[in-house]
Amino acid sequence: MSRVPTVAPEKAGRAARPAHTGLTLLALATAGMVVSVQQTLVIPLLPRLMERFDVSVTAVTWVFTASLLAGAVATPLLSRFGDMYGKKRMILLAMGLLVVGSVICAVSGSLGLLIVGRTLQGTSSALIPLAIGMIRDTFPRERVTTAIGIVSATMGVGGTIGMIVTGLIADRTESHHPMFWIAAGLAAAGLVLVWFSAPDVGARTGGRPDIAGAVVLAGWLVCLLLGISQGNAWGWTSGGVLGLFGGAVALCAAWVAIELRVREPLVRLGLLVGQKSLSANVASALLGFSMFAAFTLISSFVQSPKDKIGYGLSGSVLDVGLYMLPSTVTMLLFSALAGRFAARLGAAHTLAIGSVFAGLSYVWLALSNAHGYDMLAFSAIQGVGFGIAYAALGTLAVQHVPMDQSGIASGINSLVRTTGGSIAGAVTAAILTGQVIAGTSVPTLHAYELCFWIVAAGAVLAAAVALGHGLRHREA
Repeated sequence: MSRVPTVAPEKAGRAARPAHTGLTLLALATAGMVVSVQQTLVIPLLPRLMERFDVSVTAVTWVFTASLLAGAVATPLLSRFGDMYGKKRMILLAMGLLVVGSVICAVSGSLGLLIVGRTLQGTSSALIPLAIGMIRDTFPRERVTTAIGIVSATMGVGGTIGMIVTGLIADRTESHHPMFWIAAGLAAAGLVLVWFSAPDVGARTGGRPDIAGAVVLAGWLVCLLLGISQGNAWGWTSGGVLGLFGGAVALCAAWVAIELRVREPLVRLGLLVGQKSLSANVASALLGFSMFAAFTLISSFVQSPKDKIGYGLSGSVLDVGLYMLPSTVTMLLFSALAGRFAARLGAAHTLAIGSVFAGLSYVWLALSNAHGYDMLAFSAIQGVGFGIAYAALGTLAVQHVPMDQSGIASGINSLVRTTGGSIAGAVTAAILTGQVIAGTSVPTLHAYELCFWIVAAGAVLAAAVALGHGLRHREA
């Protein structure tokens, strides 16, 4: 018996495109940049927050982990709801939650309230895949890859801006409140811009939400990411971590069973592990590993006092952002050019080229890291790599799926990228705490260089996966 949808789609195909796609792109890129700013805003603040609230390292890391967990759960949920009820509505919801979360953080006087605010902020991570889906619904075919590249580039650009904003304010006040008031203002401005500039178009699937799938998905993602984030603090063989991983496996198996049986699944598993989806998602996880590692590794390496321990650049929080400015410039430039590369070479081969450049940037630091110009060269090469790679990756994740599934396909791709970033934090933290200068808790130079080699290997593996995809699935 053939299935009959319970609700007819509101629109059978792509709606008429608005005349001013440039305004739409500006609105989506601005909103994406604001979301990326909040992701890195707190990284340089963690030591200061630990002292302010008189808590342990494990406790204060929840300020970052809570946002990551919320983003991992919210991304597939809001992406699916975007396909069902409209992407613009879900983008506005994500931006609204970012405003509310930022205000809560700005008035917080305790660690618990700060974590609540960061959790609400983290739900805005769903905006990037929703924006990619809207671009696919709205833009002419020949401009889709370039537009996706520009929006994807905001992940790195916003991360750098977040570091610079934090650095400028940290030099003038001990309070964490001003950073979050700025985030709230930026988020409100982004929300207004999207409200007036972004169209409400695209096919909608309708239907009913998969509540059981959503709850179980949230459960196993929380167990997995919590186990990864706490592995170094609790011990990888501790009962707590092993229990979390065991719970993640059991809940994941239950979730797969639900998604295979339910009539309207939250996630169509073919979009996660299908023939053309799997390679895009594996590459996304590997690139997420490389990019998130950069935020944490570079921040601590630049601030290491060279006169005391023999390596580092003796920089401030502001210096971290300034060293990453070349990455911002090259990422914006090459993300805009990525559409031309993909038109000639295909998205998979373009992704492979970008991933190779990203890997080379870490090889540079592994071999030469004693001077400021080494960091500037790394930054410029990294921007080239991620500018090309993320533009192509956004296209590769959705080009083979029906229009009404583009939001959830992009959301799944974003989800695995977040998971890759979580793994990066755990792996690099384990190495840096495992190799320290005798009699201190300070990591050795060899520990950092080993991390750079591992992260470079992750980017090279992403290139190999993308190249294999391009050879197996010839693109017109």
